[in-house]
Amino acid sequence: MDMIVTPKVIRRTKIVATVGPASESADMIARLINVGVNVFRLNFSHGTAAQHAKVAARIRKQANICGIYVGILADLQGPKIRISSFRDGEIELSAGDPFRLDLELADDQGDRRAVGLEYEELCSSVSRGDTLLLDDGRIRLRVDDVEASAVDCTVLLGGILGSRKGINRLGGGLAAPALTTKDLTDIDSLAEVKPDFVAVSFVSSEEDIFQTRELLNQHDLHPSIIAKIERAEVVSDDHTLDGILTAADGIMVARGDLGVEVGDAQLIGIQKDLIARARRMDRVVITATQMMESMINSPMPTRAEVFDVANAVLDGTDAVMLSAETAVGKFPIEVVDAMSEAALGAERHPVARTSRYRLDREFCSAQETIAMSAIYAANHYENVRGIACLTESGTTPLLMSRLSSGRPIFALSKLAETLQKLCLCRGVVPLFFDAGAFDHDSVEARAIEFLVDGGYFNKGDSLLLTKGELMGVSGSTNIMKILPVG
Repeated sequence: MDMIVTPKVIRRTKIVATVGPASESADMIARLINVGVNVFRLNFSHGTAAQHAKVAARIRKQANICGIYVGILADLQGPKIRISSFRDGEIELSAGDPFRLDLELADDQGDRRAVGLEYEELCSSVSRGDTLLLDDGRIRLRVDDVEASAVDCTVLLGGILGSRKGINRLGGGLAAPALTTKDLTDIDSLAEVKPDFVAVSFVSSEEDIFQTRELLNQHDLHPSIIAKIERAEVVSDDHTLDGILTAADGIMVARGDLGVEVGDAQLIGIQKDLIARARRMDRVVITATQMMESMINSPMPTRAEVFDVANAVLDGTDAVMLSAETAVGKFPIEVVDAMSEAALGAERHPVARTSRYRLDREFCSAQETIAMSAIYAANHYENVRGIACLTESGTTPLLMSRLSSGRPIFALSKLAETLQKLCLCRGVVPLFFDAGAFDHDSVEARAIEFLVDGGYFNKGDSLLLTKGELMGVSGSTNIMKILPVG
């Protein structure tokens, strides 16, 4: 009698973890892979290009040792608009204090009365009555007067203000080119990192994506480009937002700067809209910033943080991201484990397993028709325990992942670049399988055998398989079969 084993519990929502001093060792990277990290983020706001290249090589090596595919995301710094430095490192402001932002004040000369800044366009970008937000909104200033090279303000909300903190305007409108001189230099260095994803900060239009892709192509690099949505003017303009989504391969809901500009109350609905919009347009989406921030110093998340992760999962996000929690936090393993448990808990809810919004949509290719039909069939035939896609480019499993399902999508490919990019797609399990190593007539049987040996299926289950009649050709998926396992 064949022994029945319990199939593996597969978390569909992916976890992105930022690498930093707390997590960059080979041992910690290996532990993070084994506890469930799917994509590692390299934050180019910190460290040198050479350091990032070493960490990337370490990640690839440890993933290979673990036998698990993971992705690498290079996150460009972008044009963070900042004040200059204070003589004593920081100051304390109180409500009602006058405070001046002065382009002519030298760096390191800031005090309680004034500070310099690096954004020359500030004086032409603000008006009397505007509210300026410093240090992610912890300090609020009202603009009283605008001169040619300075802005005079009154403090509305005081507190401790440190050197080189960011400036936003309530409602948005402070803009600078998305790619800075540093970003251009960092892109030149990415040939050593070979990232699967490149995140572009403070994107304001589709042109920022086109420019980034062209620069990457010059180095023969073809990563997926993730547009970070963090400007109020972008989310308030459907035409601009749709243009960015069309040009990019995915988006990041960067809730830090975006929340400062639009307000946290508005951010709740914006997050839901961005996730839904990305999925409708066949783009991946990452939800980021302060998801489990208390775990920087605590081994347990707050209940509110668990609910925050769970709500993003129920909204349909592909991935949830950890920043300082894994980069500098005291409990990187525990925070990944806690985030994984929160995601799994949310995925058990029926809302996370069904989709209806494409039932009346016409498809534009045989490949999309097969992908959508496969998910519909799997959701409505109880004996189907999973979907296997023989894929070259990864497009078919990506399209499938845009619809919610309780069934795992196994992406079977021999191409590491394809499998690493699929690490960000919700519900997709990337696995190495070289269909070209077998006779054409035996590929299906070998695929079933491979998945049974991996513990994903039992005899008696059914497997839904998609493939192309022409094996090894991108975009040729045109066959769907339901196969018995056994």
